[in-house]
Amino acid sequence: MSKKLPTKVIILIFSYNNIKIKVMFYKFNQDTLEFQRVKPSTYVKVGSLVTVLILAVGFSTTPRPVLTNLTPEEKLIVVREYNGFTQKALEGKIKSLNFKFPYIILAQSMQETGNYKSTIFRENHNLFGMKQATIRTNLAKGTNRGHAYYDSWQDSLIDYALYSATYLSDIKTEGEYFEYLRQNYAEDPTYVDRLKALIKKRNLKAKFN
Repeated sequence: MSKKLPTKVIILIFSYNNIKIKVMFYKFNQDTLEFQRVKPSTYVKVGSLVTVLILAVGFSTTPRPVLTNLTPEEKLIVVREYNGFTQKALEGKIKSLNFKFPYIILAQSMQETGNYKSTIFRENHNLFGMKQATIRTNLAKGTNRGHAYYDSWQDSLIDYALYSATYLSDIKTEGEYFEYLRQNYAEDPTYVDRLKALIKKRNLKAKFN
């Protein structure tokens, strides 16, 4: 079977400090049912098969993408691009923060956000399902949908590092870490078991060797 051509290209236009505009092209792949980043030359080759949708245009002193009248999938693209989010970028930031068990942190982020597709992640930049803290130093800007919201996913990760420094500093082993999560972090009794399965299935330990 021949590979299907993309049927839609999205052009994302951002305004930065009244002078810079960042344009990104995406195609919707009917085989994988996902939006995929493409080079402008790919857009040109698609020709008459493409429907162009301009999502946001204009200048603003605040470097924020416009999210009005977008589908959930299109919002996901905007949020990821604006915050520079990729799993690889997250892995690098986790390494830089010297977590004791970085692969567990990565697994938690994947599990808590549904592989970075949840509403709480899209709207709140919240990687770990955190609630806004009241008795420790934190970077949350407030509460939305019952969860803390942050200016960026990076702030969410740093906030989790602050949480770890406050409550998990005495933990020495992986087993102790999992037991803490089982007793104190999640209401789901299968939370830790699912984390362990995810770490094994995705070979997450190898990313931090």
